Amino acid sequence: MNRSQHIEASTAMPGLDSGVRAYDAVKALAFIGDLSMGQPTDHSVRTAWLAFQLAQVLAFDANGCDTVREASLLRWSGCTANASGFADTFGDDIASREAMLAQRPNWEALLASQGGASVAITPLAQIHCEVSGEVARMLDLSAQTQATLRHIFEAWDGSGFPERLRAREVPESVFVIALASDLEVFNRVYGIERALQLIAHRANTCYPVSFVEIATAHAVQWLHTLDQTNPADVDAVLATQALQRVTPPELIADVIDLKLPWLTGYSREVAATAAQCCARLTSDPDMTNVVYRAGLIHGIGRAAVPNTIWNHPGQLSASAWEKVRLVPYWTSRAGKQTGTLKEAAELASHAYERLDETGYFRSVGGIALPLQARILAAAVASVALRAPRPWRAALSCSDATALLREQAAQGRFDPDVVDALLASEGSPPLRTNHPTPKVRLSGREIDVLRLISRGASNKDAAKELALSPSTVRTHVENLFRKLECSTRAAATLKASSMGVL
Repeated sequence: MNRSQHIEASTAMPGLDSGVRAYDAVKALAFIGDLSMGQPTDHSVRTAWLAFQLAQVLAFDANGCDTVREASLLRWSGCTANASGFADTFGDDIASREAMLAQRPNWEALLASQGGASVAITPLAQIHCEVSGEVARMLDLSAQTQATLRHIFEAWDGSGFPERLRAREVPESVFVIALASDLEVFNRVYGIERALQLIAHRANTCYPVSFVEIATAHAVQWLHTLDQTNPADVDAVLATQALQRVTPPELIADVIDLKLPWLTGYSREVAATAAQCCARLTSDPDMTNVVYRAGLIHGIGRAAVPNTIWNHPGQLSASAWEKVRLVPYWTSRAGKQTGTLKEAAELASHAYERLDETGYFRSVGGIALPLQARILAAAVASVALRAPRPWRAALSCSDATALLREQAAQGRFDPDVVDALLASEGSPPLRTNHPTPKVRLSGREIDVLRLISRGASNKDAAKELALSPSTVRTHVENLFRKLECSTRAAATLKASSMGVL
């Protein structure tokens, strides 16, 4: 590698037309966020609808109403980025966040055991806010929406995170969304009477009392109307003009992979590998496009499984394994809610099926698996085998090839697909038409970035690259400056969007 490399746009595949409606991409991200937070998969959508009602009564202008809807849907888009931090701090990243939202008694005990909210939450909130704001920027949403997401955990009285800003220093949309979310969660968990009591207790702390008074006066009517409204009509209310644009689906893959550092770049590689194989087996561009999209989003359901399970070094318990088996189920469910991604998500939910019916979650095989599903399953396995996992080392290319061929001979994979998959290795990659900003990074900076994006500390990176820790720290500081970020998760997201990772 040259010591100076000009990184231009890149990863998405002239030849593949993989763009999707931005609203569908945002709904996919909302689905991932809801799973990450231990919420029902319509939590963010319901919150956005309620927030929009409150914004209208408060006489927000058109831009403000758009911001409330967009930021409500993307509120949890930073959840995968700090999942590792939540797992390290509280044990179960999903259960702890569910307890936080519902304000369960054990949440206070969890915080106290970690030195209190300021110590435990501030670094996690910083990661979340920076990444969710960056997601909005990549979707080309307004500066107002980006600012709301970058301050989404601030509170009216200055007790929020990460900057402890007060009242007028925070966009009003933040308080609208926080109140709408509390109403949605507390009503579902405790019922409307208790929900309004909890919200009243938070008046002039989390949000201004005037907002609480309005929400209290309308809450019963709003919730009743929402429960009676068809999901398609809810979508019609929430799909702002900015969300009607076409956007690259690669962003979904990058957000999915942020959940586990050892997954960095994995979904993009699966998508590229599957698309190359598909292009070798068929001349149908539509099929190749769907396979590519399916590869990008096949890990949506992974957000429902705690990091402690993914990082477990040994054999999983029966209960843990059942959660893993549901990953493609959740991916299939996401497809029911995501419009232009529906076909790809349904195909993606077959990523772990096998021809001999030993896969999951359906355990179907044979003629029940179309060519696209066979391609995707083989691509997922091929890429995964060659990468390290907490429970095993990476296989060499020759060992991975031998194992794939052995399993094809045993009837688990389609032999013709495996042949095409292996034959396409080293072929020029297919490309898409989604340019990214130009950023000049040195070769050594890229080396450092690749390591820290996969969870390496500065000390680990220094040892791997035979550098001093201070030199690595300098490279990290330069990376943050060039990528205009302050957290490793945001740097990883930006670098992934440029195809560096």
